[in-house]
Amino acid sequence: MICSVAKHSILLLNVALLSVQLSAQTPSPSSTMASAAEKVLMPYVQKEASWAMEQLPVTVTASTSSRSSGGKHDFFSEGDYWWPNPKSTDSPYIQRDGMTNPDNFIDHRKAMIRFSRVMGSLASAYLTSKKERYAAQAFRHARAWFIDTATLMNPHLLYAQAIKGRFTGRGIGIIDMIQMIEVAQALNVLEKSKSAKPAEFIQYRAWFEKYLNWVTHHKYGIDEMNALNNHGTCWTMQVAGFARFTQNDSLLDLCRQRFKTLHLPGQMAMDGSFPKELARTKPYGYSLFNLDAMVMLCKMLSDKQNNVWEFALEDKRSIRKGISFMHPFVEDKKKWTFKQDVMYWDNWPVAHPFMIFGAIALNDQALFNTWKFLDHAPTEDEVIRNLPIRNPLIWIKE
Repeated sequence: MICSVAKHSILLLNVALLSVQLSAQTPSPSSTMASAAEKVLMPYVQKEASWAMEQLPVTVTASTSSRSSGGKHDFFSEGDYWWPNPKSTDSPYIQRDGMTNPDNFIDHRKAMIRFSRVMGSLASAYLTSKKERYAAQAFRHARAWFIDTATLMNPHLLYAQAIKGRFTGRGIGIIDMIQMIEVAQALNVLEKSKSAKPAEFIQYRAWFEKYLNWVTHHKYGIDEMNALNNHGTCWTMQVAGFARFTQNDSLLDLCRQRFKTLHLPGQMAMDGSFPKELARTKPYGYSLFNLDAMVMLCKMLSDKQNNVWEFALEDKRSIRKGISFMHPFVEDKKKWTFKQDVMYWDNWPVAHPFMIFGAIALNDQALFNTWKFLDHAPTEDEVIRNLPIRNPLIWIKE
């Protein structure tokens, strides 16, 4: 009897051990999806990295505007929807909401987008190949923006989205800085490379710390922080991204609190839509943009102690509900029951970050399948500007 019991115990132990081994060998659904995403993205990563390896650094010092109240190292842009008054060319600009003025100064914004594209693609190539030449080229660009005194950008946005005859800069212009989120993430990735110099990373972090101090204390930053639409979401998104790089836990906690107590309850309707975005002249594009930002908050703010993906209000509003609302309209835009966008309607949707990160985090195969077959390399400037997360691998494989 004792022998029989002993044999039974040994058998159960062996079964348990085998179960553990099989569990360790079998990838989780999310890791399987992440691997599948890498296969989809690799052709784009290789093409972008080849382009980035040939690029010389271009910072805000490469172009200037006579309408800027700042200096050579100050970022400057003009409000997109503001136009000359046809009754008097010398009078202050007037607004045409949703209609982009092609003659406004956006060279600095383009340079920042280009910088983000370079850094993101090189970091992606380094992650997937471990070739130091990609890291070395990325640091060449990072030094130009953050360290070299002849070409660096000052760490503030005092002169962003100015309006001729009205404002030399506005808090609303802080949204331009979302292009730096993937720069910070690329530096996080590339810090592990042999080409990384600790002394330079002290300077990189110091630059972002100065910007964080400005954007959390200056009136422009506070105005943008209190916005109850995509601008407020993007304030939190950029602060979260830069706080991760600078390892500022208190700001990360602030961002988590804002997501739970401000963005989700203040912006999402019971059906998962964003009414303030639907009320705009480009409701489809703005809804996609705000959802991307919300999902990136879940991605950046989730860790072992905080699963923001699973957070829900008492009335069940959650990021999952927001994704569920928008997914059918991405899968088939003809189902869209709201107004069409006044511009760029035909350019959306693309392979949005809300789909790939949502698919992996929530184990949603249908979402992944939709993302897989959309455009991963859009060329329209307006789309690129509103798609600050363009290199998913540096987030998936971090």
